[in-house]
Amino acid sequence: MVKLLDLQAITAMHGDEIKAAVNRVIDSGWFLQGNENKQFEEDYAKYIRTNNCIAVANGLDALYLIMRAYKEMGIMQDGDEIIVPANTYIATILSITKNNLVPVLVEPTFENLEIDIDKIEQAITPKTKGVMIVHLYGRVAYNDKLGEICKKHNLKLMEDCAQSHGCAWKGVKTGALGDAAAHSFYPGKNLGALGDAGAVTTNDTELASVVRALANYGSQKKYVFKYVGLNSRMAETDAAALDVKLKYLDEDNRKRQELAAFYYENITNPLITLPSRIPDENNVYHQFPIFCERRDELQEYLKENGTQTLIHYPIPPHHQECYEKESWNMPQLSLPISERIHRCELSIPMNQVVSKEEAETIVTVLNSFK
Repeated sequence: MVKLLDLQAITAMHGDEIKAAVNRVIDSGWFLQGNENKQFEEDYAKYIRTNNCIAVANGLDALYLIMRAYKEMGIMQDGDEIIVPANTYIATILSITKNNLVPVLVEPTFENLEIDIDKIEQAITPKTKGVMIVHLYGRVAYNDKLGEICKKHNLKLMEDCAQSHGCAWKGVKTGALGDAAAHSFYPGKNLGALGDAGAVTTNDTELASVVRALANYGSQKKYVFKYVGLNSRMAETDAAALDVKLKYLDEDNRKRQELAAFYYENITNPLITLPSRIPDENNVYHQFPIFCERRDELQEYLKENGTQTLIHYPIPPHHQECYEKESWNMPQLSLPISERIHRCELSIPMNQVVSKEEAETIVTVLNSFK
């Protein structure tokens, strides 16, 4: 069976360095908010090229904390609207609604799978305070027009970079394209921790200070609490492991891009549609999505022939039970492009340890599907 993601093999690539880093933490006896966190924050900020990086417990917390900080700063308030791609993972929507803000779902384009920037301006109302773009599948969701729209309407541009570590637009890394960005280091990401972890990057020093305080129970000074905060910390072991893996991120992404090129050049089955091919700078291939009207049959066929796959994602956010009765989703939204993506998408193995032989097997099976 060709695994969708072989975390054991991926970790083993730099296993000795990771084990040494983890042992260093164990020997130090310092497991939270220590030197490993400080070093990773410094190195990741340098990599993204932002002035600030705040390590937190996970990507959802990172998303939540950005908007919560904007509320504490008086930039957003309950009931304000945030424009967001309709086909995103639900965490993006959760972070908005958890802040008592209103998600405004905008369709993607089917070819690019990212939010349709040409549809954003018509979704803006007097209550709109921000745009949350999501670099889905590892593909950049930004362009210069979006930056101009946000400046024109005085909107905060926030990035969900959970799937885009190392991706860039005109030399600027995702995570530095907008006003603030959330990053997830869930183990399966291009840059994955040993457990769950996340971060916020920004050039806004005030925002960074508020986010850091909110993530520390609301405290900027020991036992003095300015905000009603939460406990969101990255473990020292995760910071140490991430700092090791960060050194190899660009190299690992290049291997993903080579695999993607092989897929694009060799998957020829007319029953299967591939997303538009974009420059490697703009795509780090967190996933390689393919589309088929008989998706479930194709998934079963691949399984029978030794290839593991996963659907990203089977149910769109506006069809999830938790949001059925929300005012912004009543009557239930009709989003045909998103619904088609969720109905037809299938992710095939895409990572730096897929061998040439495995890739050839996957392509052969895909092309033989009838």
